[in-house]
Amino acid sequence: MKTIVVKLGSSVIAPEGILNPSRITRLVKDFLAVEDKGYKVVLVSSGAIACGVNKLGHKRRPQDMHSLMALASLGQIMLMDLYAQKFKRYDKLCAQILLTWDDFDNRKRFLNARYTINKLLDMGIVPIINENDAVSCDEIRFGENDRLAALVADLISARMLVLLSDVEGLMDGDKVLREVDQIDSKIFRLVKKSGSAFTAGGMVSKLEAAGIATSAGIKTVIASGQKKNVVCCVAQGKEAGTVFWPLKKVDRARKRWIAFGKKIKGKVYIDDGAKEAILKKGKSLLSVGIVKVDGEFKEKDAVGILDKDGVSCGRGIINYSCQELIGLAGKKLDKEVVHRDNFVASV
Repeated sequence: MKTIVVKLGSSVIAPEGILNPSRITRLVKDFLAVEDKGYKVVLVSSGAIACGVNKLGHKRRPQDMHSLMALASLGQIMLMDLYAQKFKRYDKLCAQILLTWDDFDNRKRFLNARYTINKLLDMGIVPIINENDAVSCDEIRFGENDRLAALVADLISARMLVLLSDVEGLMDGDKVLREVDQIDSKIFRLVKKSGSAFTAGGMVSKLEAAGIATSAGIKTVIASGQKKNVVCCVAQGKEAGTVFWPLKKVDRARKRWIAFGKKIKGKVYIDDGAKEAILKKGKSLLSVGIVKVDGEFKEKDAVGILDKDGVSCGRGIINYSCQELIGLAGKKLDKEVVHRDNFVASV
């Protein structure tokens, strides 16, 4: 199945917090035209909080978390009602899926989300995904839906990820940078600071999302949602925005899930011998190499693994709770603390 995940930023569908129905109509036509070319489209849509802000007449986005969560629950109804109306004009159905970090952190829920999205696509229904801002604080604080869109693209093995915003792409001075082979510090230094009273993301979060998607072998494009037929142009390989080419070496799906889908619940500090063993010799992390344990975590949670100076070595799924490990650092336990198959080194 050829699938494109399209992320719509608040600045695209609700500029300055005001929902733009005509623009959503144009985008829906674009999505349906892409489907006519043999693709399936999955939408990841921001805009719920912006809609809620506008509905109540606020001039700025509130800063306290619970106000944002309440506004998201109000705005989400408005957002989905509008999508349903626009797709109905073309005898097309859409479905809402609200996800939280826990849906990616838990492997069973992660797989259930995949099955649901794929079944909707098989039924000819357009999945419209949003972070469940009404119940989850983390989703509001971290770059809107850019990261979610990348995780969804990896989840369903999408052919392409398209991040639509109010900018033409990644700017290099006064010109759009058309292609990026590798997302490194030089690329991040091109980002100019900007902000809006009604949005939470930005180019940094889009670059981070592009990093997740390209590491999964997924071509990613950052482009302007204000441009007509932009998704069709991207699908046809025409020049539009900035293209981020996928990495040639792609880790296994489970490794990517550990690297990007699992939430870090704590930290484990290790000595030089353990560091060399896991990074250079491909060994599992044993308890004798642990120097210190920090945070609250339980068995099967993800933890960050750092050297004794606090430099990240990677992350992995732990086989012990923090209570079991505290006081046992440097002692030999029955099984490995992190198995090598459940460890991902830092890039």
